[in-house]
Amino acid sequence: MTVSWIDIVGAIIGVAYIISEYRADRWFWPLSLVMSAFYIVIDFTSGIYANGAICCYNFIMSIYGILVWRGLVQSKDGGERPITSCPRRYWPALIATTAALSVGLWWLLGWLGESQYPWLDGISSALTIVAMWMLAQKYWQQWLFWMVVEPLMIILFWTTGNYASAALYAVFEIVCILGLRHWRKQQVEA
Repeated sequence: MTVSWIDIVGAIIGVAYIISEYRADRWFWPLSLVMSAFYIVIDFTSGIYANGAICCYNFIMSIYGILVWRGLVQSKDGGERPITSCPRRYWPALIATTAALSVGLWWLLGWLGESQYPWLDGISSALTIVAMWMLAQKYWQQWLFWMVVEPLMIILFWTTGNYASAALYAVFEIVCILGLRHWRKQQVEA
């Protein structure tokens, strides 16, 4: 079992990233930018192409998240966005989008024949797209999507030999459970 230095550094950045996400602090988005850059390299060199593309999306969403969380866009008063609940009217579209993206990415990756695990890669990428948008909106339910993504990523990273990243995503799964409780509590108190 060989672990690359970029996998180890990516995992270390990931630990700081998930702690700052749990806390919902301002350093989360800059750490997201750095982590996305590392995982673009890790994913593309491991043949996890859809997730690598999603890391490019996450990089862009990190810039958007900085602007939203700090109240520079989508804010009536310009203040920092609080943690809120995702409106019920969004759920049918979120579920339909996740399902359509999952099937579309799975098919595309299978057709291209480049991804080692097209169904895991496609489904985890679809969930990530939706979860990242929800995170940028600061909806506490984003943790539910991540709770499904993390086990898929553990499998993907383990089977491609990225053991430090697989371990990182196991930690992410634990933090997802804690983060769900923490963010929901903050939303209720807000």
